[in-house]
Amino acid sequence: MSRLLVKNGRVIDPASGLDGLRDVLIEDGRIAAVEENIEAGGAEVYDATGRVVAPGFIDIHVHLREPGIEHAETIETGARAAAAGGFSSICCMPNTIPVNDSPTVTSFIVERARRHAIVNVFPIGAITKGSEGEQLAEIGAMKNAGAVAVSDDGMPVMNSGVMRRAMQYAGSFGLTVIDHCEDLNLSVAGDIHEGKQAVRLGLRGIPASSEDVMVARDVILSEETGAKTHIAHISTRNSIEIVRHARRLGIPVTCEVTPHHFALADIDIPGYDSNYKMKPPLRSRVDAEAALEGIVDGVVDAIATDHAPHTGNVKMQEFERCPFGITGLETAIGLTLEHLVHPGKIGLMRLVELFTSGAAKVIGLDRGTLAVGAPGDITVLDLEREWTFDVNQSLSKSKNSPFHNHFFRGGPVATIVSGRIVWDVENGPVASPNGKF
Repeated sequence: MSRLLVKNGRVIDPASGLDGLRDVLIEDGRIAAVEENIEAGGAEVYDATGRVVAPGFIDIHVHLREPGIEHAETIETGARAAAAGGFSSICCMPNTIPVNDSPTVTSFIVERARRHAIVNVFPIGAITKGSEGEQLAEIGAMKNAGAVAVSDDGMPVMNSGVMRRAMQYAGSFGLTVIDHCEDLNLSVAGDIHEGKQAVRLGLRGIPASSEDVMVARDVILSEETGAKTHIAHISTRNSIEIVRHARRLGIPVTCEVTPHHFALADIDIPGYDSNYKMKPPLRSRVDAEAALEGIVDGVVDAIATDHAPHTGNVKMQEFERCPFGITGLETAIGLTLEHLVHPGKIGLMRLVELFTSGAAKVIGLDRGTLAVGAPGDITVLDLEREWTFDVNQSLSKSKNSPFHNHFFRGGPVATIVSGRIVWDVENGPVASPNGKF
């Protein structure tokens, strides 16, 4: 029997409302006890004195690039970066090559993760075949193969009829539809948010309305079909207001915010640095404040990274030519502490909820709690740890982050998966299941 005893930590578990000094015992990969002063002879002991012990953090929006784009990221390297960021579970989007639109690709991801990932990896299937927005993918078969949701991330479904059928069909399997809300007719050829900064830099603008109209559409379709609908990387004030209104009406709509959309605004883009190019683009300061407000008042259900790695030769092109996307797994917790917890906008209970039970509820994962019998996944935080993010030391295969050399106060110091310490701040990641880094 494998046993790990996490001693003397401040245990915060929003699912049970617990916030107090406790020990946590994990036996054979499951939570066995959460009590004061547990004695467990023969168990490996992790001393969490002065640290926060939380359920393993979950990122429901990650791009791992495998299969097909392994030069930018693999399941193995993405999982190592996730562990270093404090995440014990990640959900990977379907825009791979080939697209994850069939049980064959879903099964490949599940098996690769089982063999090479040091964290839990849950695949998200494509809504349509080839993510082309025309014919529905094999949603039921993908679920049977291990898909936990379906999404059009990166390739929004423009046809409302197709999206309506997708919601009906996915709903029949109990799957959440994760929507990339972008009207391509409005955003076409855009580079950054449409505003003064776009004019100043001479770059093509992406209007906030390109997101707003699609959020409104999908909220309406969610109400009509009853399907669980999740708005990915929500970024505008109006979109957040639409979701807020939908929640008042009882429509089954949830949403996530990325750290970069509340930490940065378009005015922060330093010239033509392509590390600041992502989709949705960095919005106005008003939109960033609205994102923070949505987190504070509970409209936002989860914080997710939208970790989107690109290699340097691809990303470091002219701003107009380079792809959208930044890495984010290793900086998410630090940014959330900096912009939400340290200024007193939210407490630790809310922070942990956004990364655990809130994220788990969006797609129905049986994780995000330290209840007895739950998976033995834990994230350990040190709120006073001072560190600087060096992108060149990142465990991701790609280095496209706007937060290089950013100073942080507080962050993860250990990640535990199924009762096994897979990363800690002193030693880095452990070996993958196959024994290799």
